[in-house]
Amino acid sequence: MVQKAKILLVDDRPENLLALEAILSALDQTLVRASSGEEALKALLTDDFAVILLDVQMPGMDGFETAAHIKRRERTRDIPIIFLTAINHGPHHTFRGYAAGAVDYISKPFDPWVLRAKVSVFVELYMKNCQLREQAALLRLQLEGSGKSDVGDSKEPAGLLAELSARLAAVEEQAEALSKQLDDESADAAAVATAAHLERKLTGLRRALDALEPGTGSGAPSLPSQN
Repeated sequence: MVQKAKILLVDDRPENLLALEAILSALDQTLVRASSGEEALKALLTDDFAVILLDVQMPGMDGFETAAHIKRRERTRDIPIIFLTAINHGPHHTFRGYAAGAVDYISKPFDPWVLRAKVSVFVELYMKNCQLREQAALLRLQLEGSGKSDVGDSKEPAGLLAELSARLAAVEEQAEALSKQLDDESADAAAVATAAHLERKLTGLRRALDALEPGTGSGAPSLPSQN
């Protein structure tokens, strides 16, 4: 059973949170509410999120300050942030949003279909990254197990390698389809860059698997970084 991605919704107005939940419920993911920047930072201490929808205008810690804290933490700095704002002070205000680390900056009222489409892209990228981490973890377990195996047990690692290769091929196919979709829809540069980063990590994992095939050398390859 595929685990659902978590989406963090940050807004000090309950009616805005309710509206966001109504818009994003069709994605069938886990929606987590936070009514302040402080509450959002607490949620980020324990849970992993695919994307954060962050209101700019909030009492106390505003959206810009909250984003700055998120980007300073190693655990959360790579989570995409979409700023939502009811005000528009021109290009300078928008630039401040991107400078704070946002991947997008949307003014209210916004088109629900557009917002849902943007969020769905980051959810899909998050799910692909989760699959990649699972493949890498399985590969590490296989390498550790094969290091302790006797020579007579060589068939078992070979079978696991074949299974890992087949699973990786499925992820590679999905990532390629996602990249084509982003190109076709002229998606945001941040989403395209994230997809390219995912494909590079997939390529590294594929090379590691290929190096483990019989006749390719006796040394264990280094695995791709999970950063």
